[in-house]
Amino acid sequence: MLLGGALLATTACTAAGQGPQEAPASGSASSGELNVFAAASLNGVLTDLTADFEDDHPDVTVRLNFAGSSDLATQILSGAPADVFASANPENMDKVTAPGMAAGEPVTFATNVLQIVVPEGNPYGIASLADLADQQVKTVICAPQVPCGAATQKVSQEAGIKIPAVSEESSVTDVLGKVMSGEADAGLVYVTDVKNVQGDVEGIDFAEAGAAVNDYPIARLAESANPDAAEAFVALVTGPEGRKALADYGFGTP
Repeated sequence: MLLGGALLATTACTAAGQGPQEAPASGSASSGELNVFAAASLNGVLTDLTADFEDDHPDVTVRLNFAGSSDLATQILSGAPADVFASANPENMDKVTAPGMAAGEPVTFATNVLQIVVPEGNPYGIASLADLADQQVKTVICAPQVPCGAATQKVSQEAGIKIPAVSEESSVTDVLGKVMSGEADAGLVYVTDVKNVQGDVEGIDFAEAGAAVNDYPIARLAESANPDAAEAFVALVTGPEGRKALADYGFGTP
């Protein structure tokens, strides 16, 4: 995802291991903007939680930047003005914490697993991961550097198959979009994506999914321009309200 104008154009959202943090009292966060960089699979739940956060902190405007976690880590390392980073796996969070750009230890706040997504009616009769090895099935997957792509590699190895993907996408939402638009016959996305999508698709569980459970860590960035608001946002996501919202969206508990 491009920075600069594209990031500034991101709409201000007014809609959302280690133990949860205690949420600060309402109104304790600083005023101003809060830039939250979050994995694409968190779009729905963090948009909802952002609405609650802005209700409790009316002087703070949250700007959400959703993309693949690897792209977000690259943006942060390149100097993008991020206050909070929520990754879909620890590996991309480690890219940020290793050079000391995260404040304190990241908190794991959710888990997720893959599911096969197909158009409504499942026209190819896909019933297992092995069915995606068929050259006749146009399958899209995430690129290996993206958390959903790394998970795809793990489950493929567990199943002992190679998926002849017609494309590798930079985020899980791009995979879902290609299946929804009819450009692909199947894809591998998270169970939360299928659960919450507004479209004519179906999700298919498969036995090997448990081989690649993704842990989602979140952290305040050390150079945050609004540290109080960043801490308050992290506390919301990792606290009781955040856990409930995540469960409603289909995320698992760490």
